[in-house]
Amino acid sequence: MYYKFSGFTQKLTGAAPATAYSPQGLKPSLPEPPTMIFASPTKVVSESGAVVEYMGSNKVPDLQRIFQRADGTPVHLKGGYADKLLYRTTMALTVGGVMYCLMALYMAAQPKKN
Repeated sequence: MYYKFSGFTQKLTGAAPATAYSPQGLKPSLPEPPTMIFASPTKVVSESGAVVEYMGSNKVPDLQRIFQRADGTPVHLKGGYADKLLYRTTMALTVGGVMYCLMALYMAAQPKKN
């Protein structure tokens, strides 16, 4: 038996197979594809050839060699000086924040002197 949600009684009621598979408000037809807003081709299809143009060379194999090298360095530090600078700055801010929180907690725990 097929069931359908009744909007009137707010319960499941028995239904025919056609109404159970196409609920109220939904149309069984295929929707139209949405129009593209930001996609505008730069070349007409007949102008573009079969050759795909890239802006530069593929750097993925070079980056894979750098980041997959087994030298004991963590992957987040293999990017060079900029990665080390960011890591050390983050660690300094973290340690400084923890120290500031502990100092504020200590000061809040002390009784107020009159």
